[in-house]
Amino acid sequence: MSALNSSSSLLRRACQSARSGLLSGQTRGMAGGKEIRFGVEGRAAMLKGVDMLADAVQVRIILEIFYGDGELGVDSQASAGAGQDDGAALPSPLANGECHSKPSNHSHATFSPTNLSRQVTLGPKGRNAIIAQPYGAPKITKDGVTVAKSIDFEDNFEDMGAQLVKSVASKTNDIAGDGTTTATVLARAIYREGCKAVAAGMNPLDVRRGIQSAVNKVTETLEEISRPITSREEVSQVGTISANNDAEIGGLISDAMERVGKEGVITVQDGKTIEDELEVVEGMRFERGFISPYFITDPKTQVCELENPVILLVEKKVSSIQQLIPVLEGVIKAQQSLLIVAEDVESEALATLVVNKLRAGIKVCAVKAPGFGDNRKATMQDLAILTGGTVISEETGMKVEEAAPEQLGTAKRVKITKNDTIVLDGAGTKSLIDERCELIRTGIETTKSDYEREKLQERLAKLSGGVAVIKVGGASEVEVNEKKDRVVDALNATRAAVEEGIVPGGGKALLYCSTILDEVADATENMDQRIGVEIIQKALRAPLSTIAMNAGEEGAVVCGELTKADTPIEMGFDARNGVYTNMYEAGIIDPTKVTRTGIVDAASVAGLLATSESMIADMPAKEGEGGGPPGGMPGGMGGMPGMM
Repeated sequence: MSALNSSSSLLRRACQSARSGLLSGQTRGMAGGKEIRFGVEGRAAMLKGVDMLADAVQVRIILEIFYGDGELGVDSQASAGAGQDDGAALPSPLANGECHSKPSNHSHATFSPTNLSRQVTLGPKGRNAIIAQPYGAPKITKDGVTVAKSIDFEDNFEDMGAQLVKSVASKTNDIAGDGTTTATVLARAIYREGCKAVAAGMNPLDVRRGIQSAVNKVTETLEEISRPITSREEVSQVGTISANNDAEIGGLISDAMERVGKEGVITVQDGKTIEDELEVVEGMRFERGFISPYFITDPKTQVCELENPVILLVEKKVSSIQQLIPVLEGVIKAQQSLLIVAEDVESEALATLVVNKLRAGIKVCAVKAPGFGDNRKATMQDLAILTGGTVISEETGMKVEEAAPEQLGTAKRVKITKNDTIVLDGAGTKSLIDERCELIRTGIETTKSDYEREKLQERLAKLSGGVAVIKVGGASEVEVNEKKDRVVDALNATRAAVEEGIVPGGGKALLYCSTILDEVADATENMDQRIGVEIIQKALRAPLSTIAMNAGEEGAVVCGELTKADTPIEMGFDARNGVYTNMYEAGIIDPTKVTRTGIVDAASVAGLLATSESMIADMPAKEGEGGGPPGGMPGGMGGMPGMM
């Protein structure tokens, strides 16, 4: 009996020990164990990471200062009071904080969020962030997603929260191409208020239902107040605002879009001069040049130009000259030039073409077909429709030597360089080209692959409009890269504006949406859902309030002024000039798509974060744990005896 009592006592103690270990938040696994945090403690740890990431995305000081491969950080306790005064400047880490340097390959944040609470980049008076790179010069940027992706935290739970908010910025960037800083600000505001609500005993699921119903109403309202872009000036204004009020960039994008149309391709490249340049390529351009330099017609420019050529499109390799003789005879007889586009032209066929070009003066050029696989087939078909020709393919039972004159395409001019080919004024029928464009548009709408969508958009642009290249200039590589980021953001914002229209900028559209959520709150089923709606109401004020504070104004006062009953929707706060004005007339406008995507993505992730109850992460490795590398051979190895 005593033995039974003893074993029962041992079992109870073992169970209590296991239970206490679980409640303390630690479980051991085979690979070092996991750490678990529950409820308020876990959410608070993740909120700290979210706060630091959001501050870093908005911060206007240098994120990191590197000496060699070391990282300079600020001791948070030494400078904890620096952010108490709204107008206080961030103290010098060398003067007021305890600095430490340690090897690092990542951008680990070591600053205190309170130091940075007023140091923001959101709005026209924001500053840049400087991010150290593993190689080369530091990167200067104002792009929220770029800053967010550069940061990791040493604490696993802080990093967990930060990584989830990073996904908000990344998703917003992928869908809308801009608005990542605003999305991060919204995510933090929603998560912070959500944590308070859950900690106060609210039902997390009802809170999330309230958040979702509010977001649905916001998206509906944004669509209602949105208006389409109707002028070149509005296109320029959207680009200017997104490029940090750089009117030159806004003008470049407006010019490019006017030249190539809404569906045209606009790309951004590094320029070779100090000035920004816009190069517009009309017609179809594909990245395949002449197979042999002997086809060049202008040695000075290293270009082959063909006037009114016939175009032979072949889906396979051409290696025998016998395949080309009928076409060559017809070209010589008609005194025309010939362009051959095939998978490849090689051996005997290529040699004969070169000899006839050099000795007989036949104007001919061979080019490899663009793309690979199914994309190559589709592009060749596009080229056939554009030029009024037919693709010679074994799948359709056609042979190159049997190609009839009506199966050859034509164009007014073709320009071929070492790297690309441009077909101008193809002889294709307009109705067939329009049908092909509509087919590609359908593919863009239905595909789920980003890569495939990008390729379809390129094909559509080449058929319907053209290609514009913005070449970004600057005095240094750092300047070019910084400006290039702003051009890309502005271009994405402009495309989004053309697609879904525009709303008043400067945070006014979101602030207006907050005023119409009262009716949603009144229609909720219970108080917990009402709290969810109020969380979104409060979060929607954050962007405008932050912009106003960064301009030296009191955010609450500005928001209060603009939410008065008699305030028109288009009336907002011009932070650059410190006045209330009509946002459309002042050119302060935001793309509807960017604004809508930001709030939807932020609410989705932040709502899930706030309703999470347990957080699991790897336990930090203790010093001295784990086996070290095998030791060297005892005493080392002696040298070889000298040679006699």
